[in-house]
Amino acid sequence: MRFVKFVLFICGALCAVCTNLASSRAQDTAVGADLPGFSSHTLVTDQSAADAAAKPLPSDTILPVEPILQETTKIQPAGQPMYGCACGCGIYEVGTQSMLPSGTGLTIYLQYAYQDQNQNWSGSHSAPAADNPDKEIRTHFLTPGLQYMLDRDWGIQVEIPVADRYFRTTGGASGNDIVGMDWTTIGDMRLEGIYTGLFDDQSLGFTFGAKLPTGNFTHNDAWDDIDRDSEIGTGSTDILLGGFYRHDLTSDGKLGWFAQVNLDLPVLFHDQYRAGIEVDSALGVYLNGLKLGPVGIIPIAQVLDGWRASDGEANAANPVASGYERVLLSPGIEFHIHPVMVYADVEVPVYAQVTGNQLVAPWLFKLVMSYKF
Repeated sequence: MRFVKFVLFICGALCAVCTNLASSRAQDTAVGADLPGFSSHTLVTDQSAADAAAKPLPSDTILPVEPILQETTKIQPAGQPMYGCACGCGIYEVGTQSMLPSGTGLTIYLQYAYQDQNQNWSGSHSAPAADNPDKEIRTHFLTPGLQYMLDRDWGIQVEIPVADRYFRTTGGASGNDIVGMDWTTIGDMRLEGIYTGLFDDQSLGFTFGAKLPTGNFTHNDAWDDIDRDSEIGTGSTDILLGGFYRHDLTSDGKLGWFAQVNLDLPVLFHDQYRAGIEVDSALGVYLNGLKLGPVGIIPIAQVLDGWRASDGEANAANPVASGYERVLLSPGIEFHIHPVMVYADVEVPVYAQVTGNQLVAPWLFKLVMSYKF
């Protein structure tokens, strides 16, 4: 119910923004022309990490939204293991060709993603659930964002994710109870610049920016059952670098392909925990030209690859249970009714190689709605 209320709040806020901007646009004739999509590179790995060292919070504590910048020194006692939660508690930061910059002007969007990590995995195969004290991590991600292309060369993009997470693990008062926790909090904000000035058609572009530690990474129960890699925020400041390219496969432009790659490099971290370096990439094809009345329909097929190094420092999982590579196949579809675009896909893993025992999701779902001003 908390998450439903938040969704309604965000939708209402976006509607208010749209109304105000549309009103301003009606009074201003200097408006960008072309229909750009948005560059949705930064897909969840806004949540990651590994450690059970956060201080327990009283039941009446209100979690802050502002960044948590205090340095803490609490370390897990020697000899007590900390376990990694999963093969990526986040989601992919890569998108489809329509999510890449095109033209000029402002686009706002709302992205929803869902995954239920309920299968234990070790190496490249499934493993007994008893080998992993963590049993399930179910997460709803909601990310409002905006992209503004100042001209055909330069642009900016801002994303502020929020996640609602249910975590079931072994712990509690006895240390052997099965306990479940559910919480909703803001994730790590991403600020990026965009450059598309190498070609007139903006087919090649680069992104650069930072992920800020705005996400809560200290939420816990009275027994410190939530590891750092199960938190919504990572507590780190990361450098973000990426690039994309798209090209027509046919002379009529109906069939095309695109590629995208994004690097997330943590450089400043808190509480003796450093999330692993991550690289996400996508390769896809799409078909233009299909219509149903005024609605443009674009089928899309993608191959997604994600690689993440193991976490580090004293509060990372011990024994090591973080770091992975996974490959997913992702059929998707886009619907265009200018100025609105709706995109949805399902992402199905076909290969996973993990370090230690980690929870994986059998599939992921993503839905994106955008509005171009």
